[in-house]
Amino acid sequence: MSTAEFSIKLRVYIEDTDAGGIVYYVNYLKFMERARTEFMRSLGFGKDYIFNHDLMFVVHDVAVRYHRPARLDDELQVKVRLREARGATMRLQQEVCLDNALLASAEVTIACVDRSGLKPRRLPRIMLDTLRSAQVH
Repeated sequence: MSTAEFSIKLRVYIEDTDAGGIVYYVNYLKFMERARTEFMRSLGFGKDYIFNHDLMFVVHDVAVRYHRPARLDDELQVKVRLREARGATMRLQQEVCLDNALLASAEVTIACVDRSGLKPRRLPRIMLDTLRSAQVH
């Protein structure tokens, strides 16, 4: 499998905005989380797989840049590009766009941990191989 970019569409609802109808800054992180979840699901690693393998994914590091605001009722495209998959981590580039305009961008590092002790653990081999085949070079 070779997936250069994964994306989903999301609508901005009133609950996503401040009193001025502008998307509240932290909600871009929520949008990105949804896109990462759907990206993993598209590769065959939905919640059942994750739970059955005693895995959890936690954000280890995130750097976000805000470029332009999104507004109430906008239909956004949230993109995911996997840049690197290593033993227990993955590094992703994400963007939130409206039409062709970049609204927010981020580099996110996700760590794999075991559910019971929250200790770092290696990604299962099949997951690591699948992720590596989907990463952008």
